[in-house]
Amino acid sequence: MDPISFRLGTKNQWGWLVSLLSNDPEWLSAKVKFFLPNIDLGSRNEAPDPTQRVLLQLRELHTQGPATWKAFIHCVCMELEVPLELEVQLLSTWGHGDGFPGPSETGAESPPEPPLHHGLKRPRQSCGSSPRRKQFRRQQLAELAKRYLQRLRTSAQQRYGGELPGPGQPLAFHQAYVPPILQWSRATAPFSTQEGAAPGSPRAEDGADLSLQDLFGPRADKGPRVMVLLGKAGMGKTTLTRWLCQKWADGQLDRFQALFLFEFRQLNLLAEALTLPQLLFDLYLRPEEGPDAVLQYLERNAKGVLLIFDGLEEALHPHPRGETAGPEAPGPALALFSGLCRGTLLPGCRVMATSRPGKLPDCLPTEAATVHLWGFDGPRVEEYVGRFFSNQPAREAALAELRANRHLRSMCAAPALCRIACLCLRHLLPDLSPGQSAALLPTVTQNYVQMVLALSPRGYQPAEALRGLGEVALRGLETGKVIFSAGDIPPAMMAFGAALGLLTSFCVCTGPRQQEPGYAFTHLSLQEFLAALHLMASPEVDKDALARHVTLNSRWLLRTKARLGLWDHLPAFLAGLASSACHPFLCHLAERGEAWVGAKQAAVIQALKKLATRRLTGPKVVELCRCVGETQEPELASLMARSLPCQLPFHNFPLTYADLAALTNVLGHREAPIHLDFEGCPLEPRCPEALAGCGRVESLSFKSRKCGDAFAEALSGSLPTMGSLKKLGLAGSKITARGIYHLVQALPLCPHLEEVSFQDNQLKNQELLSIVKVLPCLPTLRKLDLSHNNVSMATLLGLTEVAVTCPTIRMLQVREADLIILLSPPTETAAELPGSPALRGNAGQKEAQSRSLALRLQKCLLTVRDVEMLIAQLREGPLLEEVDLSGNQLEDEGCRLVAEAAPQLRIAGKLDLSDNGLSVVGVPWVLKAVSTCQNLADLHISLMHKTVVLTFAPEPEEQEGTQERAAFLDSLTLQMSSELPPCSPRIRLTHCGLQAEHLEQLCKALEGSCRLGHLDLSRNALGDQGAAQLARWLPALGALQSLNLSENCLSLDAVFSLAQCFSAVPWVLQLDISFESQHVVLRGGRRARHLLARSPPPESPAQAQSSGFGQRCVPRSFCLRECRLEALSLTHLCEALETCPGPLEVRLSCVVLGDQSLDTLLGHLPRLPQLSLLHLSLEPGGQPDKQSPKMFQTASSEAGKSGGERWSLQFLEEASLISRATSPEGAQGCHRFMGCGLSQMHVEPLCELLRKCEDLSQLE
Repeated sequence: MDPISFRLGTKNQWGWLVSLLSNDPEWLSAKVKFFLPNIDLGSRNEAPDPTQRVLLQLRELHTQGPATWKAFIHCVCMELEVPLELEVQLLSTWGHGDGFPGPSETGAESPPEPPLHHGLKRPRQSCGSSPRRKQFRRQQLAELAKRYLQRLRTSAQQRYGGELPGPGQPLAFHQAYVPPILQWSRATAPFSTQEGAAPGSPRAEDGADLSLQDLFGPRADKGPRVMVLLGKAGMGKTTLTRWLCQKWADGQLDRFQALFLFEFRQLNLLAEALTLPQLLFDLYLRPEEGPDAVLQYLERNAKGVLLIFDGLEEALHPHPRGETAGPEAPGPALALFSGLCRGTLLPGCRVMATSRPGKLPDCLPTEAATVHLWGFDGPRVEEYVGRFFSNQPAREAALAELRANRHLRSMCAAPALCRIACLCLRHLLPDLSPGQSAALLPTVTQNYVQMVLALSPRGYQPAEALRGLGEVALRGLETGKVIFSAGDIPPAMMAFGAALGLLTSFCVCTGPRQQEPGYAFTHLSLQEFLAALHLMASPEVDKDALARHVTLNSRWLLRTKARLGLWDHLPAFLAGLASSACHPFLCHLAERGEAWVGAKQAAVIQALKKLATRRLTGPKVVELCRCVGETQEPELASLMARSLPCQLPFHNFPLTYADLAALTNVLGHREAPIHLDFEGCPLEPRCPEALAGCGRVESLSFKSRKCGDAFAEALSGSLPTMGSLKKLGLAGSKITARGIYHLVQALPLCPHLEEVSFQDNQLKNQELLSIVKVLPCLPTLRKLDLSHNNVSMATLLGLTEVAVTCPTIRMLQVREADLIILLSPPTETAAELPGSPALRGNAGQKEAQSRSLALRLQKCLLTVRDVEMLIAQLREGPLLEEVDLSGNQLEDEGCRLVAEAAPQLRIAGKLDLSDNGLSVVGVPWVLKAVSTCQNLADLHISLMHKTVVLTFAPEPEEQEGTQERAAFLDSLTLQMSSELPPCSPRIRLTHCGLQAEHLEQLCKALEGSCRLGHLDLSRNALGDQGAAQLARWLPALGALQSLNLSENCLSLDAVFSLAQCFSAVPWVLQLDISFESQHVVLRGGRRARHLLARSPPPESPAQAQSSGFGQRCVPRSFCLRECRLEALSLTHLCEALETCPGPLEVRLSCVVLGDQSLDTLLGHLPRLPQLSLLHLSLEPGGQPDKQSPKMFQTASSEAGKSGGERWSLQFLEEASLISRATSPEGAQGCHRFMGCGLSQMHVEPLCELLRKCEDLSQLE
């Protein structure tokens, strides 16, 4: 082309432009679609003459105004092979000048203006009234609605069909869509994810990897009609909504007749309040006619309408308190969204919203279903890469790089980053050595840098344009702007962004029937990256202003505030640009020296160091870890690792694989152990893979309903690589047999694991048993918690069988929903012992014999049949420290079976049968069953308190081992009274409601038990009859050490019956009675018990007197307190004591003791020759008759010698004491009158009486 042709003016320029673009019509169509997103050129693109099509498209571009036309000319010169001479002319004429010549000025032929496309907005029409019949009217309305629905589907095909452009990708680039991972939130799943699903599939077991049928199929109708899709930036939320529109347009969502997609970033631009018809028709697609009829049809068929709102977190207008009243009531966009969700607008319709994680608006109903979007897993990444590269060699090379570069593969989990990585690999692969991508693409920031370099036209220096585009991006972030008009972006910047695919265009509705082109960065993270470039490269931003942008934002954002969270990734991009790898790129971009760029980078690093030393919340810790990883600075990573607390909690915010990978990277620089606690966090199913090789984690705990089998499988792959792990918790999840299988395979590979918790996972029989059976392979494990799972009776018995046979289990505790197993490894295994095989074998046998087990099966609904199987297991088991079967349903028969089996079970501690429905009838059965048990130490039965506890003493050869094991299980320490020897068992039957009629069975059950030491029948209802009956049975019960009959409603008659036991029952040495407090205890002595044990029990008191058992060698004591002793009562008492062998001490403490009672008592003293001491006292509050001459007369009459005996009388202030010396060599006569209130009138008679006393040695 010679220069003369250019001097012909713009006419030739227009012609050459048409000729140039006719050679690349696809490029021109893509640019027209970019600059004119709101105009449908369908019929014009179908013109038969290619030149005419080019002219039509150029006319449309030209009529949009100078800004659009200049940006288009810049794209032509930048992207196409334009001769230099023509490029100069085009830019000088249209690119920079003020003149704006059009095709009419050049004389170019222009075809007639085609009519507007049906998709454009039309004036609202009214159906009006019709005189026709109602049937015809309904048919007409249905036809109008049918035509509108068809146009709606056609419009969706035109908008979203074919290509789905992504961030960092030219619009004309073909992209195959790969759906991301979707997972129900378990709290809001609309149906059981296991219902109707194939067993073993991940989706069937943890609700992950949902399909369209799961989201919108017929079964989804059972759940909420409002659904919220949560996903972080770059996970593909917007792309998914457009893909859904495409699938609906293709007929795959045929259950919906109408689908509307709205974006809050566009709705935010509306300045006026809207009604529902305006939202549906003026902002989306208006019916050609009859909008009222179409609206009525949509209302009647609301169940077939799906409305999608993208970017709920971007809603700027706070929702007002007043609800929208009806379809005609105007309101802000968020108010209309609220009305749709709550059913006040278009009741019955389905609503779907997408949002970043955070605090959602209050207008969402609480029952809304929540779906988490997790991006790509490994197979999806490879599928996307395979579709991205159409060339087979390039595809294989890209997949090889991803498989060799774990970090790059993990970054590709975010679909937006996966597209960027593919663009970088396509650019780098021709010159890349195998495995070199790890050095070129190590961080997210460097992926973005490589993307910009890869998309830049060859030979074009993007520094100035890139800085300018970054300034636009930063200005938008600062003002909360994500949609720009043509005037916001200079034409050169617009052309640069369009050429690199950094900008996207669309039709923006600024109000009803008001549309204009809008432009935005292809992704918000791209806008943040470009803003970070501007901050690092602009001379207008000093170091202080730069450091102020290095902040950490909490993930708990109040989305209802009038602001956008537009700074999520900016600090990470600044940190990435501060790395040394980005230094050359920044020097080129800023066009400054290395020192200037280095100072900017140092400012960012210094700001991060300050943050690293602070105490941060969980979300900020994760964000800082990602920033530190982007810098690639080991010193900064070490500083942060040292500053982290030993207990690091993460609560109630979502975490992805990339988050845990960033945390693991920082922990790799830590020397001290750390505990990680994840509670209530939605977790990406494969995120535990990021913890592989993290050697500083000592405790790892997950508690989330979102964790399922896929999560457990990923976790099982990482556990064996965590060398310091001692404690593992996976609670409150939804793992099933598939997940447990992988975990069971991994646990034996963890060498230092001491505690494992799988509680509250709804595990069933086989899963629980498979976990327990692997315990012998875990030598260091101390505790296994399986609480709050589905434990059946068969599983419980299976667990007890494992506990009996497993050598390391020390305690199995099951109480209602609690299930805990404590373990203690063998002190020294046979394999570790030196010496001969025989020595090692003997050591193994000794270890097996010394093992003990505590079994606690409380409130497990055990029945008689179950306990029979349990007894059979325990007979072959080890020594039992404790068996607790309380709170079950054994009743009388079950308690009897267990008690009978007790001697065979080698129980060295406690057997607890409390709260098992034992009745009075069953008590004798239990007594009879244990009466022959040699090591029984204590039996306590209290029917009122539902207590049945048997305590056993260990065998002598086992006692030493038991004491050593008590240090391991403090709760299993034998609770025995120190005063009880092993050969003196105690039986306590208290609060049992026992009456006289029950005694015969009880005594028969106890008869013949010569080892019984203590019998406690207190707090029953035996009465006088029972006491008398028991007194007759006592000789047959052997030599007891004590018998307690307190609180049995006894009267003085019972006292007289029990007093006769001194003569009938040789072992009774002391009878202690407090009448008012109903304290009645008969006691023996250890010496008497041993003497009686050598000879058969006496059959009568006479035989007792004549036996070799020296009666005077064993003093007896009778003590009666808190009673009124009348003369008749004293007579009966003295008669009962007459046959009692001596020496005998009698202590009486009375409320009132009158002269008549004294006469009776003193009159019986001669008939009590065995009496060695008589102690009389008054209870507090009693009034003694200190002037009574009877006392003095008694002193006179008893002071004389009788049979070689001497008496000693003492009259104290509130008591009198008469004692008798047992021999002439004993104490001499002694009389004391102290505190008696004696006056002169008493002294003279007293002296007369004392004159008759012989051998009076002392008088006070």
